[in-house]
Amino acid sequence: MIVFFLLTLSFQVFAQTTQSKQEWIQLFNGKDLTGWDAKIAGYALNDNIGNTFRVEDGMLRIAYDKYDRFDKKYGHLYYNKPFSHYILKFEYRFTGNQVPGGDTWNIRNSGVMIHSQSAQSMGLKQDFPISLEVQVLGGLGKGARPTANLCTPGTQVFMDGKLNTAHCIESKSKTYDGDQWVAVEVVVLGDSLIRHVIDGETVLAYQKAQIGGGYVSKQYDFVQAGVPDPQGWASKDGTPLATGYIALQSESHPIDFRNIELLNLKGCMDPKATNYKSHYTVSDKSQCVYTR
Repeated sequence: MIVFFLLTLSFQVFAQTTQSKQEWIQLFNGKDLTGWDAKIAGYALNDNIGNTFRVEDGMLRIAYDKYDRFDKKYGHLYYNKPFSHYILKFEYRFTGNQVPGGDTWNIRNSGVMIHSQSAQSMGLKQDFPISLEVQVLGGLGKGARPTANLCTPGTQVFMDGKLNTAHCIESKSKTYDGDQWVAVEVVVLGDSLIRHVIDGETVLAYQKAQIGGGYVSKQYDFVQAGVPDPQGWASKDGTPLATGYIALQSESHPIDFRNIELLNLKGCMDPKATNYKSHYTVSDKSQCVYTR
């Protein structure tokens, strides 16, 4: 019953807010990387080696033409402000060929991390942030390969009222072959409910996001991944994960992003305030501004 209520609320939020274009925040300005921080495994914060993250033709591109080999130089580009309740929109497309040295499972494979730890808190050699990954995949020309899946480095979720401990969970999307643009929307209601949406259809939904379940596997834990304070993270098992950063992933196959925008659903809900917004669903009285 609770899951049904949350799904109904999510659909209401989605229907009421998607047309409020004037309220959307453009996370990417189409000109430069203002507002974003790069962190690549093995390199210092904002050492954007090989110009991995770049802006070209109004797109935010992740490219490897200046790499000789990838060799596990996993990277993430973080927006520098955390959010908890929001709708995120972005478009992506895969291009070209995978850089030598990338794992075979990373062909036409990337992702957008949500509820992520910050770029500043990442370990020097840490591969992936503690986060929920909206995994995006491109078709390989044969067979089914859904996109807008979920992967869970250091996290876990409930589905249909039950804890799902799988590291990656497939959506029910169709396969997108070639270099076509794919538009994804993610409806995030704190730790209570998250939905992945393509073409207006929910392709994956989960509830009660939380820290837990180890890092990736028993064979690849917090210590092996180079996560700072591994015992501290392990002690947070079961802690609700209701807020965090958004990050674009670099995982060895070139990918372009565009139209990255966010509708914040948390803010001042007092109609007497000058910054009241009708689409907010969660009140934050500290944000209210009043005319004297």
